[in-house]
Amino acid sequence: MTIDVPGTEGYAEHALALANDWRKISFRGHHQPILHLIPTAPSRILDVGAGMGRDAAALEALGHSVVAVEPVDELRAAAMKFYPASSVVWLDDSLPELRLVRKMANMFNVVMLTAVWMHLDEAERRRGMDTICDLLDDGGVVIMSLRHGPIPTGRRMFDVSTAGTIRLAEAHRLRLLLNVCSDSVQQANRNMGVTWTRLAFKK
Repeated sequence: MTIDVPGTEGYAEHALALANDWRKISFRGHHQPILHLIPTAPSRILDVGAGMGRDAAALEALGHSVVAVEPVDELRAAAMKFYPASSVVWLDDSLPELRLVRKMANMFNVVMLTAVWMHLDEAERRRGMDTICDLLDDGGVVIMSLRHGPIPTGRRMFDVSTAGTIRLAEAHRLRLLLNVCSDSVQQANRNMGVTWTRLAFKK
């Protein structure tokens, strides 16, 4: 049973449907704007809010060492079922502290936060940015997406501004590499007017 983590509301109940829906969109199709930022050499990658594992499995298949964090038990279980041969390390952990990841004492070349940041309130985002910077190697890259638009019923989300996120990152000595806005790849989200901003920063 999932321990309630702020921001996970509404995901456990619909985990299988969400997982099957997300699997219809390929890793490359979803992440086209940021693919050039993924290292070609084998690297250590942290996937925070990894959901049903599509991205973590794809990154591992590219030769990377991947730690995938997912606090919703049902989604994490679906991921391990969908990708049974994967060597991805799965952790029941969450921002803003990432306590289990910290205990591993690993540093990462890339930290990915796909559809995660809007689940954290302002204080959690400040602490979360501290955590991410502590886990990021010098020269490492943070890649994140920000959701803009109506908040679905039963979900804990916040209207997180692009400018505010950039200021927070720069205050942590992260340099902006990418700022791209696009429509959602999911038709239901597009119908609601949901858009996304992709941001990337270098330490």
